[in-house]
Amino acid sequence: MGALTFLSSSLAVCQLLLLLLPSIARCADTLFEGGTVISFDDATQNVQVLYNTSILVSGNEITSIFPQSRNITLPPGTEIIPSEGKILSPGFVDTHRHLWQTAFRTIASNTSLAEYFSRYGEFTQVGTVYSADDIYYGQLTGIYESLNAGVTSILDHAHHTWSNDTALAGLNASVESGARVWWCYAIHNLTNGYSREEQLAYFQDLLEDGPSRNSSTVEVGLAYDMLSLDTPPAVQTVVDLAIQQNVSLITMHTLGGPWGYLNGPTLANSYGILNTTIPIVFSHGSYLSVEDVQLLRSTNQYLSITPESEMHYGHTHPISHLAQDQAALGIDTHFTFSADIITQARLWLQVTRRLLYQQVLENWRIPRNNPMSVNQAFLLATRSGGLALRRPDIGVLREGAKADIVVFDGSSPNMLGWADPVAAVVLHSNVGDVQHVMVDGVFKKRDFRLTVGDDYAEVQQRFLASARRIQAIWEETPLPGLQGEFQSGSGIYYADAMTADVVRGNGTGY
Repeated sequence: MGALTFLSSSLAVCQLLLLLLPSIARCADTLFEGGTVISFDDATQNVQVLYNTSILVSGNEITSIFPQSRNITLPPGTEIIPSEGKILSPGFVDTHRHLWQTAFRTIASNTSLAEYFSRYGEFTQVGTVYSADDIYYGQLTGIYESLNAGVTSILDHAHHTWSNDTALAGLNASVESGARVWWCYAIHNLTNGYSREEQLAYFQDLLEDGPSRNSSTVEVGLAYDMLSLDTPPAVQTVVDLAIQQNVSLITMHTLGGPWGYLNGPTLANSYGILNTTIPIVFSHGSYLSVEDVQLLRSTNQYLSITPESEMHYGHTHPISHLAQDQAALGIDTHFTFSADIITQARLWLQVTRRLLYQQVLENWRIPRNNPMSVNQAFLLATRSGGLALRRPDIGVLREGAKADIVVFDGSSPNMLGWADPVAAVVLHSNVGDVQHVMVDGVFKKRDFRLTVGDDYAEVQQRFLASARRIQAIWEETPLPGLQGEFQSGSGIYYADAMTADVVRGNGTGY
């Protein structure tokens, strides 16, 4: 009789489903009750903190945000998540990543960008070493790392497209992860026999009949770095296809300065792709020109700043702070450093503060103000990412937005005593403080544990086997010489950076 009474409760049934089927169970309605909500105020264009506030999720949307003191009638079967003392944040948005590279983790901790190009990038031996299974498990494991950290949306510059099989493996993993992914198929000049024509044909097949067609969270876009390298007719062919198919997004790397890679807004504009309905995200943009930044603003396109990557690899970001109004944050190569957007926001905040302080100090003046606030860093990590993807319904907690929600445990040792929830998240939180993660109304992390399916242990083992095999191959592969010109005919040469040691003597740094 007691069991029958228990099962007659819709709430109890929903809780039972979550225990039995954590990867697929979706309660019709979920209430996060009485937390501190970091929302957004359109009037002030700034974050809005709502204390003692509840969020009601129905399906995959936020349907109501209201004070805890208000008495409302909840839909039958609503699951209640007590949230007192918790901080409720929008899911974080990563606008630049290469998800397939997870197997390289820790073996490139001291690499430079020049070495990366010839050892870990899309045109090295990876295309002959990586199987479709390697791509699948690396992609899936990389996404799970993000979900664990509260990153709910990822723009994947998917340059693992060396064959139909490796391309499909990455897309399948993205769909099966349950994360919100813009999977952007890379069109590139390969030497393995996979022709440009074959790439374009398969890209079109995936757009029209690929696995993302039945997904509410994954969209197929285009990654194209060849604007400055291909012939104009070849570029126009790719551009015309993207516009004809109205792809969900176009992304490309751009650097400039001594690096070349001039796939910037000015060149893109010459091909007529800035003033379309398609969002374009330019990654890094270390040496954008004034005209480039003006074009970003006038066409409402965005720059993805990847702070940790740009410091790690040495292409830096001397002017990116000047384009922050048209910028969001990304991670890039997560195998070399952290894969959570909070770290990127924190690093970027302090780097920008240092730079702007220095401009005053160089003139022997004392700064009287702090040049960048934690609110601005938080917006870069959330709402700005949604705007970059032309999705105002992600990266914010507001009625009508997608139910991409991150709940922080405000009672952890490093957050206990917080007064400002934004500062608590940006400056004091870590991945271990992320208690719940919901994507599209589905819990992907619950009570500090990923809820990604019963086969997670098998995914871990399959990934480990793949990573160990790949890492062994790379251990036997000689390091590149990196002598002479960086690129033939460029007039730009390699040189050594001064090394910093903490132990006296030569050769102690590595």
